Amino acid sequence: MVTRLIHYITHWEVWHWFAKYIFIGPAWLWYCFRSRSFWFFTPANPTITFGGLVGEAKTEIYKQLPLGTYPRTELVTPDRSVGYVEALVSKQAFKFPLIAKPDIGQMGLMFRKIESEEHLRQYHRAMPAPYVLQEYVDYPLEVSVFYYRIPGEVSGHITAFVQKECMQVMGDGVKTLRQLIDAHPRARFRRKELYGKHESKLRVIIPAGDTYILSHALNLSRGGRLINLEKEIDDKLLKVFDDLGRHASNFFYGRYDIKCQSIADLKAGRNFTILEYNGAGAEPHHVYSGNFSFFEACAVLVRHWDILFRISQENRKRGIPVWHHESGKHFMRHARRHLRRLKHLDQRFEFADSVETILIPAGLVGFAQRYAKALSPDIDIL
Repeated sequence: MVTRLIHYITHWEVWHWFAKYIFIGPAWLWYCFRSRSFWFFTPANPTITFGGLVGEAKTEIYKQLPLGTYPRTELVTPDRSVGYVEALVSKQAFKFPLIAKPDIGQMGLMFRKIESEEHLRQYHRAMPAPYVLQEYVDYPLEVSVFYYRIPGEVSGHITAFVQKECMQVMGDGVKTLRQLIDAHPRARFRRKELYGKHESKLRVIIPAGDTYILSHALNLSRGGRLINLEKEIDDKLLKVFDDLGRHASNFFYGRYDIKCQSIADLKAGRNFTILEYNGAGAEPHHVYSGNFSFFEACAVLVRHWDILFRISQENRKRGIPVWHHESGKHFMRHARRHLRRLKHLDQRFEFADSVETILIPAGLVGFAQRYAKALSPDIDIL
């Protein structure tokens, strides 16, 4: 307990978001006051719902990116039958493994690698909201690039460039998965979450030299590790994102999450795939790479809010309105409720190894059914 407390105190990057943002919240309120709106950021990315702070759909983003720069993707709604989903996978010639994730999601919640048709059936039955199926991108590197452009300017700026590493353990032929989780410097502080996700494997001894991935989501909030690549930012990299910005002409402020063959290939504009684009709610991830003190990171975040404010004000001058106060309140309330439900589901959902050993906890499918009904009274996911 003491060790956990010391780790928590000395690693500010793992603090709850409220503990981090309470120090710089007054700066956000200042921008709200200056713009006379709590939703001052909504004009920043005019063609993204709510400016991309929360609640934007992945399919909404993909439609605005150049073809071929994002994975082949199909949207699935919970009212569809399992048979429909299986037929869709066959029709689109998808091959396993696949990636499944909520169309509207955050922090890697319910992000899963689908290894088989049985996994697909289990995911669909448990998932209460629209989700996307994507081809698995096998490039070895995942990076994020924070890019912004002031409206009216031809070229933009890259303020952050990081490489992401997923949370994984290495087997030694002696320890069980549970023991490896307990010994992992980051995983041991996420025991409850990881025990739930890997319940059926906890007593399994991982062979020596084998890697076992604890979370395929590379978000910091899911245990990922971030490596600062700031020294790799140059004119070649900027040109790639200026070109993307010219196509997605209303993406002024945000972070691209990308898989690529290599940094050199990304700079050459080849062998890369955009997994996601995060708008006004995006953070410059390099502040979490371990190279910044808490107060240095706060200064960086506030500088980015100032950029967000400037872009929003420029777009307002060009006739793009701020969201109405009541509309924003309703949208935020709905988005937060949706994310709470996804978090609840994510903590309890685990793939079963077979139909005979279904490990979806009792009541989880019922929860999915009730949530789906709340979204649409006509939905029947089973």
